Amino acid sequence: MGRQCFLCWRFVPLLLLMPCGFQCMSVHIINKEPVHVIPGTSLVLKARIEPETMDAVSMVTWEREDETGIAAERVTLATCPGRILKCAGTRPSVSVNTEQQETTLQINGYSRADSGVYTVTVMDQKGAKTHAQCIVREYEAVHHVSVSINISHSLLLCGEAWGTDPSFSWLYEKAAITQTVGTVSKDGTKLFVSMTPICGHFTCIVSNKLGHSSDTYTAAPCETESKGTMAAVVCLVLLLLLCGGVLAFLLWRRRHKHINRGERLHEHVDDTI
Repeated sequence: MGRQCFLCWRFVPLLLLMPCGFQCMSVHIINKEPVHVIPGTSLVLKARIEPETMDAVSMVTWEREDETGIAAERVTLATCPGRILKCAGTRPSVSVNTEQQETTLQINGYSRADSGVYTVTVMDQKGAKTHAQCIVREYEAVHHVSVSINISHSLLLCGEAWGTDPSFSWLYEKAAITQTVGTVSKDGTKLFVSMTPICGHFTCIVSNKLGHSSDTYTAAPCETESKGTMAAVVCLVLLLLLCGGVLAFLLWRRRHKHINRGERLHEHVDDTI
């Protein structure tokens, strides 16, 4: 019993040395990182604070710094006392709402200059601080779509430069891809061509929320089908000419026989008279 009490008394000073005991606050940003924002729209970042009471929160601060690290200065966007539900930021377009367990930063009219690493810092009544960070980037339009071919694997590859959340689709001769032409990979960047030989026009279309762009790979013309069609047309024309010639010959022969027969009959009548 004495040994247990001795251990307890040794443990108590350790608790006193801890700045927040077992009730330390934590904060994490709910948004999926990185956050992409379309210019001109609103950036909204939400952070959850634990434990579940705002009474222990003394101050909430939102800051931003450059993602590249070139400009090391951290800009303060808003500093809000914990018990105030709403507070204004350092700019008219910035506002912060603080509710039970959550703090929300909103920036209206987002621009490229608002990109960077955002930090939310929560301080409790004892002065202990905890923070969380999130990367925010501009939502980029689709740029520089290109299509290349790997002939040995009968594979067409579609690439795009730096667009955000690109979506890929394929067309063959301006129509949707069929199993006769080939199959598209799950991510849409590859077209496995099953038709032989590879011929015609293959178009890759890349799109996102800001628009679309495309590129077309032009293979050799599909001559087999055109030659076959041309041969069929020529054969049909020759057949029609042949049939027409035979019919004309038969009509001519029939008429010639009729004329000869009439002449012989006329001569026979003259002889009789």
